[in-house]
Amino acid sequence: MGLLHARLAKYDLPQKMIEKGVYPYFREIESKQGTEVEMEGHKVLMFGSNAYTGLTGDERVIEAGVKALRQYGSGCAGSRFLNGTLDIHVQLEKELAAFVGKDEALCFSTGFTVNSGVIPQLLTRDDFIICDDRDHASIVDGRRLSFAKALHYKHNDMKDLERCLRRCPKNSVKLIVVDGVFSMEGDLCKLPEIVEFKHKYDNVVIMVDEAHGLGVFGRQGRGVCDHFNLTKDIDIIMGTFSKSLASIGGFVAADKIIINWLRHTARTYIFSASATPAATASALEALHILQKEPERIKALWDVTNYALMKFRAAGFEIGDTESPIIPLYVRDLEKTFMVTKMAFDEGVFINAVIPPACAPQDTLVRFALMATHTKEQVDRAVTALTKVFKSLDIIK
Repeated sequence: MGLLHARLAKYDLPQKMIEKGVYPYFREIESKQGTEVEMEGHKVLMFGSNAYTGLTGDERVIEAGVKALRQYGSGCAGSRFLNGTLDIHVQLEKELAAFVGKDEALCFSTGFTVNSGVIPQLLTRDDFIICDDRDHASIVDGRRLSFAKALHYKHNDMKDLERCLRRCPKNSVKLIVVDGVFSMEGDLCKLPEIVEFKHKYDNVVIMVDEAHGLGVFGRQGRGVCDHFNLTKDIDIIMGTFSKSLASIGGFVAADKIIINWLRHTARTYIFSASATPAATASALEALHILQKEPERIKALWDVTNYALMKFRAAGFEIGDTESPIIPLYVRDLEKTFMVTKMAFDEGVFINAVIPPACAPQDTLVRFALMATHTKEQVDRAVTALTKVFKSLDIIK
């Protein structure tokens, strides 16, 4: 065995969890994503999905994808930069830009490649990227790929953010990149305070990741920027299609100058194959449904508020969540795996969250709602999870 294999072989946590029968990842689903899914030959409640609008199984979205597949084929066989631009790519970009209140937008093949491609392309060695400690991994990777100097502040700690800003020279660009909704904890960024810093300090640019905000917050689900009525103060907005828009892909929206630059320089855009016709058409149809059916977002918030009430009443520790993402803190690595397995045995699918997705002392299971969940399904899940958490002495 060579040095590389010897080094990698030391990583055996998955094997240990498999031996104990509590490994919680890569579980096979045998049906559409919905409030219930088929797994191992029977149905379980799905509370581990990011499909907040509940549109992944909607027949209108499926039919839009099928129609595009027939019209355009299975792929574009090239990048947007060369031969891979379809009219529906352009249409989706125009509608997304209008939806989030920006001049123009660019669609990428995945949400991850938006952040990992856009962030490095915006700054020089003389500039600064400032990130929240709990920003998504795609933001972290984008920061690592940049030549700019990196600073980070404690989660949602505005005094610490200002400390970072004070360290930066007046004539440097200071790009603050932050999640609108933090994907594991479910809390919101303190966008009003961040915008105040933009007006207080010179050359501050704000980029907001709306991956978990679109379809959930704001008018017709326009996101956290709209929720706070701060869209005009935000320079760059990114989002994904794999959550509320029931597909796969991502986009960045900004003014014409920024988009023109990114269209010709963002490496993950010009050197990646285009999003497939089916994925693009599905996202476009989901965007149309989202705007036509405001009752869908109301249903999401009704069931979210109900679940929050039930978990608090049962004694769960759920932190500062303000969204359909409800963290159920376990604060023990092995028990986190056990909770996930025991919950599945009770008919509830949830996700284990461990480092590096959280701090070692903050392990949790992530419970997420869809607009199509019912209160009866929430009751069944809370009852099952209360039984599991009490049996492991996590709650009393």
